[in-house]
Amino acid sequence: MQATSEAIIEAALKLPENERLTLVSRLLETMPDEDSSMSLDDASLIEELDRRFADREGSVTWSELQADK
Repeated sequence: MQATSEAIIEAALKLPENERLTLVSRLLETMPDEDSSMSLDDASLIEELDRRFADREGSVTWSELQADK
């Protein structure tokens, strides 16, 4: 019997953090490479990240995001 993706996710969430990170890494390795126009060295990305970091008033904490689910 095959497990559903939801059952797999529920089981994965019960794993310790280091095992979840390993799982995520392994799954990402299976994804096709995308030709992304943005890289970590991209000036426009750095500018956008700086803008977001400077706007602390507009930020939402992780716990607030989780509570909105």
